[in-house]
Amino acid sequence: MAIKLFDSLTREVRPLRIPSAADPQDVFSFYNCGPTVYAPAHIGNFRTFVINDVLRRLLELELGAGKVRHVRNLTDVDDKTIKRSRDENRPLGDVTRQWTDKFHADCAALNCLPPHDEPRAADPKYLREQVNMIECLMEKGNAYRAADGSVYFKVSSFADYGRLSRVRERELQPGSALKALAADADEKEDGSDFALWKAWKPDDGPNKWPGPKGAAEGRPGWHIECSAMSKSLLGMTIDLHTGGVDLLFPHHENEIAQSECCNGTTFSRHWYHSEHLLVDGRKMSKSLGNLYTLDDLAAKGFSPMALRYALLSGHPRKQLNFTLDSLHAAESALQTLRGYRATLPDAGVTHDVFGPVLTALQDDLNTPAAFGALFTVVNRKDGQADRASFDRVLFALGLKLDAPVAPKTEIPAEVQLLADRRWSAKQAKDFASADALRKELAAAGWSMLDRKDGYSLEPAKK
Repeated sequence: MAIKLFDSLTREVRPLRIPSAADPQDVFSFYNCGPTVYAPAHIGNFRTFVINDVLRRLLELELGAGKVRHVRNLTDVDDKTIKRSRDENRPLGDVTRQWTDKFHADCAALNCLPPHDEPRAADPKYLREQVNMIECLMEKGNAYRAADGSVYFKVSSFADYGRLSRVRERELQPGSALKALAADADEKEDGSDFALWKAWKPDDGPNKWPGPKGAAEGRPGWHIECSAMSKSLLGMTIDLHTGGVDLLFPHHENEIAQSECCNGTTFSRHWYHSEHLLVDGRKMSKSLGNLYTLDDLAAKGFSPMALRYALLSGHPRKQLNFTLDSLHAAESALQTLRGYRATLPDAGVTHDVFGPVLTALQDDLNTPAAFGALFTVVNRKDGQADRASFDRVLFALGLKLDAPVAPKTEIPAEVQLLADRRWSAKQAKDFASADALRKELAAAGWSMLDRKDGYSLEPAKK
Protein backbone atom coordinates (compact mmCIF):
# COMPACT_ATOMS: atom_id res chain seq x y z
CA MET A 1 0.00 0.00 0.00
CA ALA A 2 1.40 3.36 -1.00
CA ILE A 3 -0.63 5.57 1.35
CA LYS A 4 1.50 7.75 3.59
CA LEU A 5 0.12 10.08 6.27
CA PHE A 6 1.59 12.53 8.71
CA ASP A 7 1.61 10.95 12.16
CA SER A 8 0.79 13.48 14.88
CA LEU A 9 2.62 11.34 17.45
CA THR A 10 5.99 10.99 15.72
CA ARG A 11 5.67 14.28 13.77
CA GLU A 12 6.63 12.64 10.49
CA VAL A 13 4.96 11.31 7.35
CA ARG A 14 4.81 7.53 7.66
CA PRO A 15 3.26 4.72 5.59
CA LEU A 16 0.11 3.12 6.96
CA ARG A 17 0.18 -0.54 7.96
CA ILE A 18 -0.51 -3.09 5.25
CA PRO A 19 -2.86 -5.87 6.44
CA SER A 20 -2.03 -9.41 5.42
CA ALA A 21 -3.66 -10.34 2.12
CA ALA A 22 -3.59 -14.00 3.12
CA ASP A 23 -5.51 -13.48 6.38
CA PRO A 24 -9.17 -12.52 5.84
CA GLN A 25 -9.46 -11.53 9.51
CA ASP A 26 -6.61 -9.03 9.24
CA VAL A 27 -8.23 -5.73 8.26
CA PHE A 28 -7.15 -2.11 8.49
CA SER A 29 -8.88 -0.64 11.58
CA PHE A 30 -9.78 3.02 11.36
CA TYR A 31 -11.51 5.08 14.09
CA ASN A 32 -12.55 8.68 13.90
CA CYS A 33 -14.34 10.78 16.48
CA GLY A 34 -17.91 11.63 15.53
CA PRO A 35 -20.20 14.52 16.49
CA THR A 36 -21.97 15.45 19.69
CA VAL A 37 -25.59 15.22 18.58
CA TYR A 38 -27.29 18.22 20.18
CA ALA A 39 -27.44 20.62 17.20
CA PRO A 40 -26.66 20.62 13.47
CA ALA A 41 -23.01 20.08 12.59
CA HIS A 42 -21.38 23.11 10.97
CA ILE A 43 -19.08 23.21 7.95
CA GLY A 44 -15.97 23.21 10.15
CA ASN A 45 -17.07 19.86 11.55
CA PHE A 46 -17.73 18.61 8.05
CA ARG A 47 -14.25 19.51 6.84
CA THR A 48 -12.95 16.80 9.16
CA PHE A 49 -15.64 14.28 8.17
CA VAL A 50 -15.13 14.88 4.44
CA ILE A 51 -11.35 14.46 4.79
CA ASN A 52 -11.90 11.22 6.68
CA ASP A 53 -14.26 10.08 3.93
CA VAL A 54 -11.57 10.61 1.27
CA LEU A 55 -9.16 8.60 3.41
CA ARG A 56 -11.71 5.80 3.77
CA ARG A 57 -12.29 5.76 0.00
CA LEU A 58 -8.57 5.73 -0.74
CA LEU A 59 -8.04 2.83 1.66
CA GLU A 60 -10.80 0.85 -0.04
CA LEU A 61 -9.32 1.51 -3.48
CA GLU A 62 -5.91 0.35 -2.27
CA LEU A 63 -6.93 -2.63 -0.11
CA GLY A 64 -10.44 -3.60 -1.21
CA ALA A 65 -13.61 -2.70 0.65
CA GLY A 66 -13.54 -5.89 2.71
CA LYS A 67 -10.09 -5.10 4.15
CA VAL A 68 -11.10 -1.83 5.84
CA ARG A 69 -13.20 -1.43 8.99
CA HIS A 70 -14.22 2.12 9.83
CA VAL A 71 -15.80 3.10 13.18
CA ARG A 72 -17.17 6.53 14.05
CA ASN A 73 -18.87 7.21 17.37
CA LEU A 74 -21.81 9.42 18.34
CA THR A 75 -21.65 11.34 21.61
CA ASP A 76 -25.27 11.27 22.76
CA VAL A 77 -24.80 11.91 26.48
CA ASP A 78 -22.78 14.83 27.82
CA ASP A 79 -23.35 18.33 29.22
CA LYS A 80 -24.51 19.74 25.87
CA THR A 81 -27.02 17.03 25.01
CA ILE A 82 -28.44 17.02 28.54
CA LYS A 83 -28.75 20.83 28.56
CA ARG A 84 -30.61 20.77 25.23
CA SER A 85 -32.92 18.07 26.58
CA ARG A 86 -33.60 20.11 29.71
CA ASP A 87 -34.09 23.41 27.82
CA GLU A 88 -36.58 21.80 25.43
CA ASN A 89 -38.27 19.66 28.08
CA ARG A 90 -37.81 16.57 25.92
CA PRO A 91 -36.31 13.15 26.68
CA LEU A 92 -32.60 12.95 25.95
CA GLY A 93 -33.15 10.15 23.42
CA ASP A 94 -35.62 12.24 21.43
CA VAL A 95 -33.18 15.15 21.19
CA THR A 96 -30.18 13.06 20.19
CA ARG A 97 -32.21 11.04 17.69
CA GLN A 98 -33.33 14.24 15.96
CA TRP A 99 -29.79 15.54 15.57
CA THR A 100 -28.37 12.13 14.68
CA ASP A 101 -30.87 11.93 11.82
CA LYS A 102 -29.88 15.42 10.71
CA PHE A 103 -26.19 14.52 10.81
CA HIS A 104 -26.82 11.41 8.73
CA ALA A 105 -28.82 13.42 6.18
CA ASP A 106 -26.04 15.99 5.87
CA CYS A 107 -23.41 13.25 5.50
CA ALA A 108 -25.48 11.66 2.73
CA ALA A 109 -25.84 15.03 0.98
CA LEU A 110 -22.05 15.40 1.09
CA ASN A 111 -21.69 11.83 -0.25
CA CYS A 112 -19.81 10.55 2.81
CA LEU A 113 -19.74 6.77 3.12
CA PRO A 114 -21.41 5.57 6.34
CA PRO A 115 -19.04 3.96 8.83
CA HIS A 116 -19.17 0.21 9.26
CA ASP A 117 -20.07 0.75 12.92
CA GLU A 118 -21.45 3.83 14.64
CA PRO A 119 -21.67 3.17 18.39
CA ARG A 120 -23.50 5.54 20.75
CA ALA A 121 -22.13 6.48 24.15
CA ALA A 122 -25.51 5.91 25.85
CA ASP A 123 -26.13 2.50 24.27
CA PRO A 124 -26.40 0.01 27.20
CA LYS A 125 -23.83 -2.28 25.53
CA TYR A 126 -21.23 0.48 25.33
CA LEU A 127 -22.12 1.95 28.72
CA ARG A 128 -21.17 -1.45 30.14
CA GLU A 129 -17.91 -1.40 28.17
CA GLN A 130 -17.09 2.05 29.57
CA VAL A 131 -17.83 0.95 33.13
CA ASN A 132 -15.67 -2.16 32.66
CA MET A 133 -12.73 -0.05 31.51
CA ILE A 134 -13.13 2.40 34.41
CA GLU A 135 -13.19 -0.48 36.89
CA CYS A 136 -10.00 -1.86 35.33
CA LEU A 137 -8.30 1.53 35.73
CA MET A 138 -9.41 1.77 39.36
CA GLU A 139 -8.07 -1.72 40.12
CA LYS A 140 -4.71 -0.83 38.57
CA GLY A 141 -4.41 2.40 40.53
CA ASN A 142 -4.76 4.69 37.52
CA ALA A 143 -8.13 6.05 38.64
CA TYR A 144 -9.77 6.97 41.93
CA ARG A 145 -13.20 7.57 43.38
CA ALA A 146 -13.81 11.16 44.52
CA ALA A 147 -15.89 12.19 47.52
CA ASP A 148 -19.01 12.84 45.45
CA GLY A 149 -18.87 9.38 43.80
CA SER A 150 -17.28 10.54 40.54
CA VAL A 151 -14.21 8.74 39.18
CA TYR A 152 -11.11 10.52 37.87
CA PHE A 153 -8.07 9.36 35.92
CA LYS A 154 -4.82 10.05 37.77
CA VAL A 155 -2.65 11.70 35.12
CA SER A 156 0.48 11.35 37.28
CA SER A 157 0.11 7.55 37.06
CA PHE A 158 0.89 7.55 33.32
CA ALA A 159 4.49 8.53 32.66
CA ASP A 160 3.93 9.05 28.94
CA TYR A 161 1.06 11.52 29.35
CA GLY A 162 1.52 14.41 26.93
CA ARG A 163 3.59 12.65 24.28
CA LEU A 164 0.95 13.21 21.56
CA SER A 165 0.39 16.92 22.19
CA ARG A 166 3.76 17.66 23.87
CA VAL A 167 1.66 19.31 26.57
CA ARG A 168 3.52 18.00 29.62
CA GLU A 169 6.68 20.01 29.13
CA ARG A 170 4.70 23.13 28.19
CA GLU A 171 1.69 23.35 30.43
CA LEU A 172 1.35 20.67 33.08
CA GLN A 173 3.71 22.34 35.50
CA PRO A 174 2.36 23.63 38.87
CA GLY A 175 0.64 26.98 38.52
CA SER A 176 0.29 26.75 34.74
CA ALA A 177 -2.74 28.17 32.95
CA LEU A 178 -3.81 24.69 31.91
CA LYS A 179 -3.69 23.39 35.48
CA ALA A 180 -5.83 26.28 36.66
CA LEU A 181 -8.30 25.81 33.80
CA ALA A 182 -8.56 22.06 34.40
CA ALA A 183 -9.34 22.41 38.11
CA ASP A 184 -13.09 22.26 37.55
CA ALA A 185 -13.98 20.04 40.48
CA ASP A 186 -12.99 20.26 44.11
CA GLU A 187 -12.97 16.47 44.32
CA LYS A 188 -9.94 16.08 42.05
CA GLU A 189 -6.65 15.14 43.63
CA ASP A 190 -4.90 17.17 40.93
CA GLY A 191 -6.17 19.79 38.52
CA SER A 192 -4.86 17.91 35.46
CA ASP A 193 -6.84 14.75 36.28
CA PHE A 194 -9.89 14.16 34.11
CA ALA A 195 -13.32 12.64 34.67
CA LEU A 196 -13.99 9.04 33.72
CA TRP A 197 -17.38 8.92 35.45
CA LYS A 198 -19.52 11.86 36.58
CA ALA A 199 -21.75 11.46 39.60
CA TRP A 200 -25.39 12.38 39.06
CA LYS A 201 -26.44 15.93 39.88
CA PRO A 202 -29.94 17.50 39.74
CA ASP A 203 -29.26 19.26 36.42
CA ASP A 204 -28.84 15.82 34.82
CA GLY A 205 -32.53 15.07 35.33
CA PRO A 206 -33.45 11.44 34.68
CA ASN A 207 -30.20 10.73 32.82
CA LYS A 208 -28.24 8.44 35.11
CA TRP A 209 -26.92 4.88 35.04
CA PRO A 210 -25.27 2.48 37.50
CA GLY A 211 -21.62 3.45 37.93
CA PRO A 212 -18.42 1.47 38.39
CA LYS A 213 -17.99 -0.47 41.63
CA GLY A 214 -17.90 1.93 44.54
CA ALA A 215 -18.93 4.93 42.44
CA ALA A 216 -22.22 6.81 42.39
CA GLU A 217 -24.94 6.61 39.76
CA GLY A 218 -24.24 9.00 36.94
CA ARG A 219 -22.88 9.03 33.42
CA PRO A 220 -19.57 8.48 31.64
CA GLY A 221 -17.10 11.27 31.03
CA TRP A 222 -16.51 12.31 27.44
CA HIS A 223 -13.09 10.73 26.88
CA ILE A 224 -13.77 7.17 28.01
CA GLU A 225 -16.36 6.45 25.35
CA CYS A 226 -13.93 6.39 22.42
CA SER A 227 -11.46 4.16 24.24
CA ALA A 228 -14.16 1.68 25.22
CA MET A 229 -15.94 1.60 21.87
CA SER A 230 -12.81 1.33 19.73
CA LYS A 231 -11.61 -1.53 21.95
CA SER A 232 -14.96 -3.31 21.72
CA LEU A 233 -15.21 -3.03 17.94
CA LEU A 234 -11.60 -2.89 16.71
CA GLY A 235 -9.47 -4.44 19.44
CA MET A 236 -6.86 -3.13 21.86
CA THR A 237 -4.59 -1.73 19.14
CA ILE A 238 -5.99 0.04 16.09
CA ASP A 239 -4.22 1.05 12.91
CA LEU A 240 -5.37 4.65 12.65
CA HIS A 241 -7.14 7.21 14.82
CA THR A 242 -8.20 10.51 13.27
CA GLY A 243 -10.01 13.71 14.15
CA GLY A 244 -9.79 17.47 14.01
CA VAL A 245 -6.76 19.19 15.52
CA ASP A 246 -9.01 20.57 18.26
CA LEU A 247 -9.31 17.02 19.63
CA LEU A 248 -5.58 16.40 19.87
CA PHE A 249 -5.57 17.78 23.42
CA PRO A 250 -7.11 16.86 25.73
CA HIS A 251 -9.41 14.29 24.13
CA HIS A 252 -6.93 12.15 22.21
CA GLU A 253 -4.22 12.58 24.82
CA ASN A 254 -6.66 11.25 27.42
CA GLU A 255 -7.72 8.37 25.18
CA ILE A 256 -4.11 7.23 24.94
CA ALA A 257 -3.61 7.42 28.70
CA GLN A 258 -6.71 5.48 29.71
CA SER A 259 -6.44 2.90 26.91
CA GLU A 260 -2.77 2.10 27.39
CA CYS A 261 -3.05 1.95 31.18
CA CYS A 262 -6.04 -0.39 30.95
CA ASN A 263 -4.87 -2.58 28.07
CA GLY A 264 -1.11 -2.54 28.59
CA THR A 265 -0.37 -2.06 24.90
CA THR A 266 -0.17 0.60 22.16
CA PHE A 267 -3.57 2.19 21.56
CA SER A 268 -3.13 3.42 17.98
CA ARG A 269 -0.29 2.84 15.53
CA HIS A 270 -0.96 6.10 13.70
CA TRP A 271 -2.62 9.47 14.52
CA TYR A 272 -3.87 11.95 11.93
CA HIS A 273 -5.41 15.37 12.56
CA SER A 274 -6.91 17.86 10.14
CA GLU A 275 -6.64 21.60 10.70
CA HIS A 276 -9.25 24.27 11.49
CA LEU A 277 -11.57 25.88 8.97
CA LEU A 278 -11.63 29.67 8.97
CA VAL A 279 -14.45 31.71 7.45
CA ASP A 280 -13.49 34.96 5.74
CA GLY A 281 -10.17 34.80 7.57
CA ARG A 282 -11.69 34.49 11.04
CA LYS A 283 -12.58 31.69 13.42
CA MET A 284 -16.18 30.57 13.06
CA SER A 285 -18.55 31.77 15.76
CA LYS A 286 -22.22 32.60 16.14
CA SER A 287 -21.36 36.05 17.46
CA LEU A 288 -19.48 36.90 14.25
CA GLY A 289 -22.34 35.58 12.10
CA ASN A 290 -19.98 33.37 10.10
CA LEU A 291 -20.99 29.93 11.32
CA TYR A 292 -22.61 28.03 8.45
CA THR A 293 -24.51 24.78 8.29
CA LEU A 294 -25.41 22.90 5.12
CA ASP A 295 -28.92 24.32 5.32
CA ASP A 296 -27.53 27.86 5.52
CA LEU A 297 -25.56 27.33 2.33
CA ALA A 298 -28.45 25.59 0.56
CA ALA A 299 -30.61 28.65 1.30
CA LYS A 300 -27.97 30.70 -0.51
CA GLY A 301 -28.21 28.44 -3.55
CA PHE A 302 -25.10 26.29 -3.14
CA SER A 303 -25.04 22.53 -3.59
CA PRO A 304 -23.53 20.10 -1.07
CA MET A 305 -21.08 18.97 -3.74
CA ALA A 306 -19.79 22.53 -4.09
CA LEU A 307 -19.18 22.56 -0.36
CA ARG A 308 -17.41 19.19 -0.49
CA TYR A 309 -15.19 20.45 -3.31
CA ALA A 310 -14.40 23.66 -1.42
CA LEU A 311 -13.59 21.78 1.79
CA LEU A 312 -11.08 19.64 -0.12
CA SER A 313 -9.46 22.56 -1.94
CA GLY A 314 -6.84 23.15 0.75
CA HIS A 315 -4.36 20.72 2.26
CA PRO A 316 -6.05 18.97 5.22
CA ARG A 317 -3.15 19.75 7.55
CA LYS A 318 -3.27 23.48 6.83
CA GLN A 319 -5.93 25.95 7.88
CA LEU A 320 -8.43 26.55 5.09
CA ASN A 321 -10.04 29.96 4.62
CA PHE A 322 -13.61 29.37 3.47
CA THR A 323 -15.45 32.12 1.58
CA LEU A 324 -18.66 32.19 -0.39
CA ASP A 325 -16.53 33.02 -3.42
CA SER A 326 -14.83 29.65 -2.96
CA LEU A 327 -18.25 28.03 -3.40
CA HIS A 328 -18.82 29.93 -6.65
CA ALA A 329 -15.43 28.66 -7.85
CA ALA A 330 -16.33 25.13 -6.76
CA GLU A 331 -19.63 25.20 -8.65
CA SER A 332 -17.74 26.32 -11.77
CA ALA A 333 -15.16 23.54 -11.36
CA LEU A 334 -17.90 20.92 -10.96
CA GLN A 335 -19.60 22.16 -14.10
CA THR A 336 -16.30 21.79 -15.98
CA LEU A 337 -15.98 18.22 -14.71
CA ARG A 338 -19.56 17.42 -15.74
CA GLY A 339 -18.89 18.67 -19.25
CA TYR A 340 -15.62 16.75 -19.48
CA ARG A 341 -17.19 13.48 -18.35
CA ALA A 342 -19.85 13.77 -21.04
CA THR A 343 -17.09 13.70 -23.71
CA LEU A 344 -15.46 10.48 -22.50
CA PRO A 345 -15.98 6.97 -23.90
CA ASP A 346 -17.23 4.42 -21.36
CA ALA A 347 -14.02 2.38 -21.37
CA GLY A 348 -11.23 1.15 -23.59
CA VAL A 349 -8.32 3.47 -22.86
CA THR A 350 -5.45 1.50 -21.38
CA HIS A 351 -3.17 4.39 -20.37
CA ASP A 352 -4.02 5.59 -16.84
CA VAL A 353 -3.74 9.36 -17.24
CA PHE A 354 -5.32 9.88 -13.82
CA GLY A 355 -2.58 8.05 -11.91
CA PRO A 356 -1.05 11.33 -10.65
CA VAL A 357 -4.36 12.22 -8.97
CA LEU A 358 -4.31 9.11 -6.81
CA THR A 359 -0.57 9.48 -6.23
CA ALA A 360 -1.17 12.94 -4.79
CA LEU A 361 -3.84 11.58 -2.45
CA GLN A 362 -1.56 8.74 -1.37
CA ASP A 363 1.05 11.33 -0.40
CA ASP A 364 -0.38 12.66 2.88
CA LEU A 365 -3.85 13.31 1.38
CA ASN A 366 -2.60 16.19 -0.74
CA THR A 367 -6.00 17.19 -2.11
CA PRO A 368 -4.88 20.48 -3.76
CA ALA A 369 -2.24 18.57 -5.74
CA ALA A 370 -4.87 15.96 -6.62
CA PHE A 371 -7.18 18.63 -8.02
CA GLY A 372 -4.26 20.16 -9.91
CA ALA A 373 -3.40 16.80 -11.48
CA LEU A 374 -7.06 16.19 -12.32
CA PHE A 375 -7.50 19.49 -14.15
CA THR A 376 -4.20 19.03 -15.97
CA VAL A 377 -5.79 16.01 -17.65
CA VAL A 378 -9.18 17.68 -18.09
CA ASN A 379 -7.67 20.75 -19.75
CA ARG A 380 -5.49 18.67 -22.12
CA LYS A 381 -8.51 17.06 -23.80
CA ASP A 382 -6.19 14.64 -25.57
CA GLY A 383 -8.55 11.67 -25.82
CA GLN A 384 -6.41 9.45 -23.60
CA ALA A 385 -8.99 9.03 -20.83
CA ASP A 386 -12.18 7.03 -20.45
CA ARG A 387 -15.18 7.30 -18.16
CA ALA A 388 -14.25 4.25 -16.06
CA SER A 389 -10.85 5.66 -15.04
CA PHE A 390 -12.35 9.12 -14.50
CA ASP A 391 -15.08 7.69 -12.27
CA ARG A 392 -12.43 5.90 -10.18
CA VAL A 393 -10.90 9.29 -9.39
CA LEU A 394 -14.33 10.77 -8.68
CA PHE A 395 -14.95 7.93 -6.24
CA ALA A 396 -11.69 8.67 -4.42
CA LEU A 397 -12.64 12.33 -4.05
CA GLY A 398 -16.28 11.48 -3.34
CA LEU A 399 -17.59 13.85 -6.01
CA LYS A 400 -21.03 13.18 -7.48
CA LEU A 401 -21.42 15.18 -10.65
CA ASP A 402 -25.14 14.55 -10.93
CA ALA A 403 -25.87 16.24 -7.58
CA PRO A 404 -28.69 18.77 -8.06
CA VAL A 405 -28.00 22.41 -7.34
CA ALA A 406 -30.16 23.80 -4.57
CA PRO A 407 -32.68 26.40 -5.73
CA LYS A 408 -31.57 29.98 -5.25
CA THR A 409 -33.52 32.23 -2.94
CA GLU A 410 -35.81 34.58 -4.89
CA ILE A 411 -34.53 38.17 -4.70
CA PRO A 412 -37.28 40.83 -4.52
CA ALA A 413 -37.14 43.39 -7.33
CA GLU A 414 -36.74 46.33 -4.93
CA VAL A 415 -33.78 44.62 -3.25
CA GLN A 416 -32.15 43.94 -6.61
CA LEU A 417 -32.60 47.62 -7.52
CA LEU A 418 -30.93 48.75 -4.28
CA ALA A 419 -28.02 46.39 -4.93
CA ASP A 420 -27.57 47.63 -8.50
CA ARG A 421 -27.58 51.25 -7.28
CA ARG A 422 -25.02 50.45 -4.59
CA TRP A 423 -22.75 48.65 -7.08
CA SER A 424 -22.92 51.62 -9.44
CA ALA A 425 -22.13 54.02 -6.59
CA LYS A 426 -19.14 51.94 -5.56
CA GLN A 427 -17.82 51.78 -9.13
CA ALA A 428 -18.14 55.58 -9.29
CA LYS A 429 -16.20 55.76 -5.97
CA ASP A 430 -19.18 57.43 -4.30
CA PHE A 431 -18.51 55.52 -1.11
CA ALA A 432 -20.87 57.55 1.08
CA SER A 433 -23.82 56.61 -1.12
CA ALA A 434 -22.61 53.02 -1.36
CA ASP A 435 -22.46 52.73 2.44
CA ALA A 436 -25.93 54.25 2.82
CA LEU A 437 -27.39 51.83 0.29
CA ARG A 438 -25.69 48.87 2.03
CA LYS A 439 -27.46 49.91 5.24
CA GLU A 440 -30.79 49.99 3.38
CA LEU A 441 -30.10 46.48 2.11
CA ALA A 442 -29.28 45.31 5.63
CA ALA A 443 -32.48 46.85 6.96
CA ALA A 444 -34.36 44.90 4.28
CA GLY A 445 -32.73 41.67 5.51
CA TRP A 446 -30.09 41.23 2.79
CA SER A 447 -26.31 41.30 2.66
CA MET A 448 -24.29 42.19 -0.42
CA LEU A 449 -20.95 40.50 -1.01
CA ASP A 450 -18.59 42.19 -3.45
CA ARG A 451 -16.43 40.21 -5.84
CA LYS A 452 -13.89 41.34 -8.39
CA ASP A 453 -16.33 40.66 -11.21
CA GLY A 454 -19.57 41.76 -9.55
CA TYR A 455 -21.55 41.01 -6.45
CA SER A 456 -23.89 38.47 -4.88
CA LEU A 457 -26.94 38.95 -2.67
CA GLU A 458 -27.79 36.69 0.24
CA PRO A 459 -30.35 36.74 3.01
CA ALA A 460 -28.69 38.20 6.10
CA LYS A 461 -27.86 35.61 8.75
CA LYS A 462 -30.07 35.86 11.81
